[in-house]
Amino acid sequence: MSTRARHICYFFDYAALSTYSLGSALAYSAYIFPMGWVNSTFHHCYVPIAVFNTVVSTSLSCYSRFLEAERPLLSKASRILAFAYPYLFDSIPLFYRVWLPVGTAPGQWLAAGLGISSHTAFAFLTCFIFASHLPERLAPGHFDYIGHSHQVFHVCGIIGTHFQMEAIMMDMAERHDWLLPSSLLPSSLQTLGSMGICMAMNLAVIGLCSASLRFMPEPLQREKPHRH
Repeated sequence: MSTRARHICYFFDYAALSTYSLGSALAYSAYIFPMGWVNSTFHHCYVPIAVFNTVVSTSLSCYSRFLEAERPLLSKASRILAFAYPYLFDSIPLFYRVWLPVGTAPGQWLAAGLGISSHTAFAFLTCFIFASHLPERLAPGHFDYIGHSHQVFHVCGIIGTHFQMEAIMMDMAERHDWLLPSSLLPSSLQTLGSMGICMAMNLAVIGLCSASLRFMPEPLQREKPHRH
């Protein structure tokens, strides 16, 4: 695979991750929001802001690849921020429900609390492993094929997504009878429209970054020692 094709594949990977964050926001908006927040100003602005966040996330993560050669630390920090910021925003309803003491407010649907807490824990563990490069940092060369941090954080991400889906389905089942008569569920047009806008703007970002690859600085190569 050429260097250009490799970068473009990463661009699509970043766009897919940001689109996943929007999918999470759509599900949270429909089923996870605390009862006291439903139909509030924040609730109405939640999905549009999430759409904007996906574009920011894709743009920042793609741009981070242009910084790798000359400013690797800034590149890493930008990429972490690109994924952490949408997650933190999307998870505001989850954080509220996790840390709200039981019984302090009615209708918090605590049946899904374990799934929400587990998902949150694995999400932070995934971010920590991605940023710290553990365990290979502790024993270089011993985790090149099995146990590498890239493998571990993907496994943690998958487990976290499993708990996320379990919590959403539990809330969906528990709140269905209340949401349906109240017409609080988003329409297909709203859901598909949000995803369509997200995908169109992400493709535009990918196209712009792909066209700009010719301006990307070349990675520095170490000079080989001359033999005498």
